Amino acid sequence: METATMQNAPESKENSDEVLVDVQHLVKYFPVRAGLMQRVVNWVKAVDDVSFFVRKGETLGLVGESGCGKTTVGRTMIRLVEPTGGSVHFENKDVFALKPKELKVVRRDMQIIFQDPYASLDPRVPIGESVMEGLHIHHIGTKQERVDIMLETLKKVGLEDYHARRYPHEFSGGQRQRIGIARALALRPRFIICDEPVSALDVSIQSQVLNILRDLQVEFGLTYLFIAHNLSVVEHVSDRVAVMYLGKMVELATREEMFRQPLHPYTLALMSAIPVPNPRIKRERTVLKGDVPSPLNPPKGCRFHPRCPVAMEICSQEEPVFKELLPDHWVACWVAEKNV
Repeated sequence: METATMQNAPESKENSDEVLVDVQHLVKYFPVRAGLMQRVVNWVKAVDDVSFFVRKGETLGLVGESGCGKTTVGRTMIRLVEPTGGSVHFENKDVFALKPKELKVVRRDMQIIFQDPYASLDPRVPIGESVMEGLHIHHIGTKQERVDIMLETLKKVGLEDYHARRYPHEFSGGQRQRIGIARALALRPRFIICDEPVSALDVSIQSQVLNILRDLQVEFGLTYLFIAHNLSVVEHVSDRVAVMYLGKMVELATREEMFRQPLHPYTLALMSAIPVPNPRIKRERTVLKGDVPSPLNPPKGCRFHPRCPVAMEICSQEEPVFKELLPDHWVACWVAEKNV
């Protein structure tokens, strides 16, 4: 199997105690099998050498178009999907090196809110039981204490006691997303991966769910990895923003810096698609030509160069290094490196 070329990785300039999660050179390839013997004939390079860190109490927004590997990053970090390579350290514990019993303990502090709340809930089980499932698995409290924790958690996300006896199909999309948040919150984790938690909701419901997440973060000191494709939402909730394209990290910066001075052409194209809430102002759109290349056979050099409006000759020949071009502003782009 062809392995990823390791690049420089962002490292915290602060005290290491400030970093809760440290992801270094994360790689996840999925095998493609064919023939009667189901032999591996190729690999889908879903995540190919991704590095970042998340500080305690912050929200890191991870954005990119569908299929770029955002969800795979989140699932691999907590080993819902086993990694191909790299490392994830949670409070200096190597998550990928943990044995099953040790991983179970760490997972109490690392939870995930799934993108599709209906698919992640058992339709045969009342939602109160679903919220208490983690408490049962980790043997937390007595039976009555678990019920009390469940009811308290439901109230935290805007649901009532009587909702605990209802089944998933009896709730709206926004309510089901609240249930997903409650289930992740029941164990009182320290780190939550929010996998596009508002992408399928109406705008008015989106704001309610985002406000719930923000209030819970303040109340419980939570740390979020917020995965989304909507830059307006990411700008609203994130402290720092990371941009992915075709399995690679292409830009990482603080929210203010990212929206004030984006450096990568792909980030600029994403920014140009953000609607302006004023019909008299017309934003100049950067329309990308062509289709996203296949992760089965990504292009040589910079993976964005076939669609890049400012690509140079070197872009199709050499892969750019993910480096810090400005203070705390990381970019993988030959053009940006030349212009800065």
